[in-house]
Amino acid sequence: MLEWSSLSADERRAALRRPAQADTDGLHRRVREIIDEVRARGDQALLDFTERFDGVKLRSLEVDAAEFDAAEQALTADQRAALERAISNVRRFHEAQLSNPLRIETSPGVICERHFRAIDAVGLYVPAGVAPLPSTAVMLAVPASIAGCTTRIICTPPRKDGSADPAVLFVAKLCGISRVFKIGGAQAVAAMAYGTRSVPKVDKVFGPGNSWVTAAKIIAANDPDGAALDLPAGPSEVLVIADQEANADFVAADLLAQAEHSADAQAILVTTSRALAEATIEQLEAQMRRLGRESTLRESINHARLFIVDSLQSAFDLSNAYAPEHLIVQVAKARDWLPSIRNAGSVFLGAWTPETMGDYCSGTNHVLPTYGFARAYSGLSLVDFQKRMTVQELSADGLRDLGPTAVTIAGLEGLDAHANAVQVRLRQLANLS
Repeated sequence: MLEWSSLSADERRAALRRPAQADTDGLHRRVREIIDEVRARGDQALLDFTERFDGVKLRSLEVDAAEFDAAEQALTADQRAALERAISNVRRFHEAQLSNPLRIETSPGVICERHFRAIDAVGLYVPAGVAPLPSTAVMLAVPASIAGCTTRIICTPPRKDGSADPAVLFVAKLCGISRVFKIGGAQAVAAMAYGTRSVPKVDKVFGPGNSWVTAAKIIAANDPDGAALDLPAGPSEVLVIADQEANADFVAADLLAQAEHSADAQAILVTTSRALAEATIEQLEAQMRRLGRESTLRESINHARLFIVDSLQSAFDLSNAYAPEHLIVQVAKARDWLPSIRNAGSVFLGAWTPETMGDYCSGTNHVLPTYGFARAYSGLSLVDFQKRMTVQELSADGLRDLGPTAVTIAGLEGLDAHANAVQVRLRQLANLS
């Protein structure tokens, strides 16, 4: 528990610092070795890595029709209905993001337009390390479908029996994705980014993952022969702003919900009330004892931070400096504070809005920037599965009117070939007059 007002500028920066990635250079070197192996040996390298890292000896990388059918039967009616409802809400929110082409006449006879085109081929990575994440399949497959991406594939690590998670397969089927590969980790990213005999090459890789997955996405995105990435990501994180009226049970539950992702997940409480902070600490201990991932929770909560601030404005200033992936606002009249929020991946307003709802079924996307990247990046949306293409068209009169401006600017830059491309046309128009 830290008193924010008593900390120096350096102490504040240190208190908000995320845990550093250990041996980043070594990690990237090992990931490059995996990528090189996949590029050189293709499917066989993928099978070998799956046996080595996942402890599973597969006969085939791709999920077949029988496994898709078995997956649906493995789920209860309630489970299928929950996934269907989540897909419906996510679809409604993302369909609302569809935009019409933009067309404007910037000068007489000069038409400028912007059109949208789907990315042709996308690879969707659905983690299954600590736990299978069918919710991630929803968040990736739904906007890919709405955007109209022609090639859509999923890679997800196999279970110990060699099968893919049934809920992930059910989501894939509902979203029109028929090709799912039982591949995890950096090797899955390599397969999608570069292609193998079985796995088609894609133009962009989406989805969260551990440090190996993230490193592979970064390396492939920096290679012209690889594939673009969706957004930078690191360990999951939540920051809760709470006042004296907040419910300590709710606050503790929200911190723990994020902490259970992994031992390096970040959970931060910022409050104007010391009594609320102390009550939250008691609730953290009480609730941890009732939850299944207690050992992971304790590791994560060990590096949680509780900040006491003098005012709610200070709380929001602190949050903007940290730029959390998830920001939960449990204060009186929470919506009134929305204009004060500048840096956050996704915001949850009020006592009745746990972050869990955004993770699963409210409709917003849960693939979000972490590690402070929310200062400059947005969470995943429909536009990430599209390209924006500009178009311009000039009439003869438009070129007569605006062409001399381009010639003058070309002269300022010393690029006479640029000027010439306009001047030859202006001379032709003069001859026609």
